Amino acid sequence: MNEGVEWAMHSCVNLSWMPGAAVPAKRLAAFYNLPTAYLNKQLQALARAGILTSVSGPKGGFQLARDPRNISLLDIVVAIDGPDEAFRCTEILRAGPGADDRTDYTKACLISQAMRSAELSYRRELAGQSIADIASRVVEQTPEAPENTRNHFANLKA
Repeated sequence: MNEGVEWAMHSCVNLSWMPGAAVPAKRLAAFYNLPTAYLNKQLQALARAGILTSVSGPKGGFQLARDPRNISLLDIVVAIDGPDEAFRCTEILRAGPGADDRTDYTKACLISQAMRSAELSYRRELAGQSIADIASRVVEQTPEAPENTRNHFANLKA
């Protein structure tokens, strides 16, 4: 998985605590000491996917495009890494002894079946968790996190 997925998820959690405020990519990157140009690519991908809105101008930056309850972790993974499955069966059984040209090995192969089952579970789990869910659990562990985040962004130099 692309490290940009992690960066994008953390950025979305932070933005969930900044409703109505656009935060520049440079400030979002500085929060975790990330390279601005690379994080900006991830943020642009989120904007293309309708997860973020990009606001131009001197007070511009990024903000959530929709309610954090309606942004799943899977939405972010797909925006950054694309919709393709992690495992792609190349049907190597077709080249093995006893291969049958009439068999669809993507369906018959037990390894392919196991990997597709795991992929489905993984995607279900990510689809079932929203940015709001994560933000809420962060607050349970660290109640001051939203206020600290807002203060951090407010005190950063442009």
